[in-house]
Amino acid sequence: VMAEAGAGGPRLAELLAAGRRLWEELDAGTEPSSGAPAVQDKVRQGLDALQRAAAMVAQLELFSENEELDEVSSADLKFLLLPALLGALTLKQVDLSRRQQHLESARDHFLHFLKLCRSYGLGTFQLPPTSPGEEGAKSPPGPEEPSDSQPNLMAMAMSRNAKIERYKQKKELENKLASMRSFVESGTADEDQIREFYMLQIQKWISTSLEELESIDQEMVILKNRDVAKQAPAPPHGPSRPVRAPMRPFILARDAAQARVFGAGYPGLPTMTVDDWYEQRRRQGIVSGQSVPQRAPGVSDEELQKQQQEKKEEEDDEEALQKARNWDDWKDTHPRGYGNRQNMG
Repeated sequence: VMAEAGAGGPRLAELLAAGRRLWEELDAGTEPSSGAPAVQDKVRQGLDALQRAAAMVAQLELFSENEELDEVSSADLKFLLLPALLGALTLKQVDLSRRQQHLESARDHFLHFLKLCRSYGLGTFQLPPTSPGEEGAKSPPGPEEPSDSQPNLMAMAMSRNAKIERYKQKKELENKLASMRSFVESGTADEDQIREFYMLQIQKWISTSLEELESIDQEMVILKNRDVAKQAPAPPHGPSRPVRAPMRPFILARDAAQARVFGAGYPGLPTMTVDDWYEQRRRQGIVSGQSVPQRAPGVSDEELQKQQQEKKEEEDDEEALQKARNWDDWKDTHPRGYGNRQNMG
C-alpha cells in the first residue's frame, strides 16, 4: 500500500493540502457572506482538488475493509479525511435550486467517512441510517434502553448527554491539535507524533460528521414539507359564486310614466322601472321572490308607503305605534307652523 501511495507522489498530498487549506479559510469565515463570489470560487476550487484526490485514492486502493488500522501507514492516515472534507465543502454551496442534491451528496460523503472509520475500529459511535427516516441501522434496545412503547424521555436525555460529551471531546481535540500542528507541519515530529496527530484529526471529524448528518436530516425534512406545501392546492377563501354576466347600463325609473320621460331624453339607454328591475333580478336568482315589494297596479309611491306603514302598525310594532301616538299628541298641543318663526318680521 505504501509503495502504491508513493506512486501517487507528492501530487496526491498536494491536492489534499490544497483542499484542506481552502476549507480552513472558508471555515474561518473572513468573508462577509457565504454567497460572495470569492467564497464560492474557493468552494469550487476546494471541491475540485479533493475530488481529484479521492479519485486517485480509489485508484490506488489505499484503504480496504479487510485490513487493520496497523496496516495503514502514518503518512496515509490523513487521506481518510477526504470524504469528510468533501461533505463539509459540499454544504458550503449556496445554489438553492440544487440544495436537495447538495444535501444528499454531503450526506453520502459523511456516511462514507464514518463507515470507513468504523471498518478500522476508529471511534465508538452508532452509524446513522443510510437515508433519512430509515430505522434499519439502529440496533435493538438494550436492557437499560426504553422500548418504543415506553416514554422516550430517557432516550432524549441520553442523546443530549451524548451531544454534550461529544462537544467537550471535540474542544479538547481541537486544543491538542492546535498545540501539535506547528511541529508536525514543520517536519520536526517523529512518526508516532504524526500518527497521533492524524488520529486526533480523524476523531474530530467523526464528531463533526455526526453533527452535520443530524443537521442535514433536519433540513431535508424542512425542504420536503416546503415542497408538499407548494404542491398542495390553495384552500378556497369562501363559497364559490356563479360568474355573472356584465350588466348593461340602463336608467332606473320609479314608474312607467317616468321611464317614458327618461327614455325620450336618452334614446341610447334603455329604461327600466323598479318593478321590472326586481323581476329581472328574481329571474336571475340574485334576489328571492320574498324581497320583491308587491305593488298593486295604479298605486303611487306615497300610497304604497302608507300601506306599508299601516301594515307595520297592524303587526303590533311597538316602536312604530309609540312613535305614531307621540306624533298625534304633539299635533294636538302644537298648531301647524309652530316654531317656524325665522322668516317672520
